[in-house]
Amino acid sequence: MRHDIQPNERSFSTKEVAEEAGIATPTVRKYGQILERNGYEFLKDGDRRIFVKSDIESLIALRDTDKPLDDTAKDLVYQQQERLKGFNQTDIAIADTYENLPRDPNQLKEILLFLSNELAATREMNAELTESMSQLKTTVSRLQQDHHVISSTIGNSAQKTHAKIEKLTEQQRIHYETLLQQEKQKSEFLQQQLQNLREEQKKEWRTQNEFNKRLEEVIQKPNKDKWDWIFSLFRKP
Repeated sequence: MRHDIQPNERSFSTKEVAEEAGIATPTVRKYGQILERNGYEFLKDGDRRIFVKSDIESLIALRDTDKPLDDTAKDLVYQQQERLKGFNQTDIAIADTYENLPRDPNQLKEILLFLSNELAATREMNAELTESMSQLKTTVSRLQQDHHVISSTIGNSAQKTHAKIEKLTEQQRIHYETLLQQEKQKSEFLQQQLQNLREEQKKEWRTQNEFNKRLEEVIQKPNKDKWDWIFSLFRKP
């Protein structure tokens, strides 16, 4: 147990240690774990570490070391053990009843100061937790708003895209039907033209056949009559 704490010595919270040592709060916890792993002793309130000036000096030594952290931690543990040899071990038990409170005013003042520091540290930690919870709620609310905005944007975009696809599909359908109607009209027109050409061709064939028959009849007649008939063929009616 630590017995090198001086009367009325100030204790520090984790946040205060971080500010004193110039490191982040998670780094304070990390360095504390490394020191404890190698045998360093901290004052404890349950699982929470209570830091004093010598502890801050040890954390600064870890911060500034060029050696592996565990090697430096072992050196600091050795220094702590040597330092503790110079103190007489005295365990101070704080009774739970009013009748057993220490009579020495200095001891009572030390206990009250320790409790005051503990209360201040607890309040500070509660304030930090409250602020963290508030920030977390703000972040969650912001994420929910962002999610709503993204969902709405995606939904609107999908609706617009669907509307555009339907519009393009309708335009293509109308364009296809228009082209189909135009091609149908062209086909009917060409069929009519072809039918007209066939009728004219038949008419020409009939005329030619009639002419050939008349010519053949003239050729078969006597010479005199034949020439009269030939000339008659070219006479105007």
